[in-house]
Amino acid sequence: MLAMAGIGAVVLGAATAFAWAGGLFSHRLTQTRIINTFEAVNGVHPGFRRNHTKGVCLAGTFQASGDAAAISDAVVFKPGTVPVFGRFALAGGMPRTPDTPSTVRSMALNFTTSNGEVWRTGMNDIPVLPVKDVQGFYDQVSTAKPGPNGKPDPAAFPAFLKKHPEAVQAIAIIKATPFSKGFADDRYESLNAFLFVDAAGKKTPVRWAMVPVEPFQPALKTAPSDQNFLFTDLERRLAKGPVQWHLIVTIGAPGDPTNDASKMWPKDRVKIDAGVLTVSALTAEEDGNCRDINFDPMMLPHGIQPSDDPLLSARSAAYSVSFRRRAGEPKSPSAVQPPARQGA
Repeated sequence: MLAMAGIGAVVLGAATAFAWAGGLFSHRLTQTRIINTFEAVNGVHPGFRRNHTKGVCLAGTFQASGDAAAISDAVVFKPGTVPVFGRFALAGGMPRTPDTPSTVRSMALNFTTSNGEVWRTGMNDIPVLPVKDVQGFYDQVSTAKPGPNGKPDPAAFPAFLKKHPEAVQAIAIIKATPFSKGFADDRYESLNAFLFVDAAGKKTPVRWAMVPVEPFQPALKTAPSDQNFLFTDLERRLAKGPVQWHLIVTIGAPGDPTNDASKMWPKDRVKIDAGVLTVSALTAEEDGNCRDINFDPMMLPHGIQPSDDPLLSARSAAYSVSFRRRAGEPKSPSAVQPPARQGA
């Protein structure tokens, strides 16, 4: 039972990594109902995101290599540099939850190009999602809902696995992927597939990842006493200078699923180094520019289009509900308070 509980924790963390990974909403399963379930599991924390609740704002730049311009007409991929802001965060709906070495981490970004177009993307440090549609996501999160005794039903997670067999394989992939030591040496995946569209209108299926320049270091075996140690480590690293990632675009081949984020694409697929992200500063959410932003994955510039992945539209719709709720609520300071730095 302990092993099953551990697997449940992994899969729940992976699921919440993408907030409300979903699919087509029906009269029975709406974005509001999904977020209500999140609140039932985590409680309501006014003013905060309902998931990825603990986070910090980032600022930096993206310097495009120009190589991705061959398959996308997006201005962001033409040679040059654009300003970027975004957010590092932990999966989960608790704003003051202690960091752990194996908590799923995320990077959300906003690119604004010279022609005024905006591209927003949310990425996570897991290789796949454990489910492929909104019903699976809802069922998965629901396994953690407390019952009348205040505890989740121990039979709920095994029942979830039986109902969603794709989760069994996806969880095995997630568990086999080691966590890095911190945010700076972590790799962040788009997970969902998108379409790049070139100047002639040709569409190419892609997934992307932010691949760290920092060498990989394995996660700590035990959490230090500092409850914000992952964020503290990132602050210390940035005090020494900017941190960088390469935006690596993977091109899907015929037959690679674009509608199922629980499946990996073969590792031998063609890859393009689209450019370098440089993060130079962190700011607490209340003072930064990421708190009152909805990192809607459907906010795409000309040259990038959504794929047929049903999770994309569901995420967009549910993010909107979450944003509207927290926008009208009183705000409290974030648990993460980076020290002010000159020039930051």
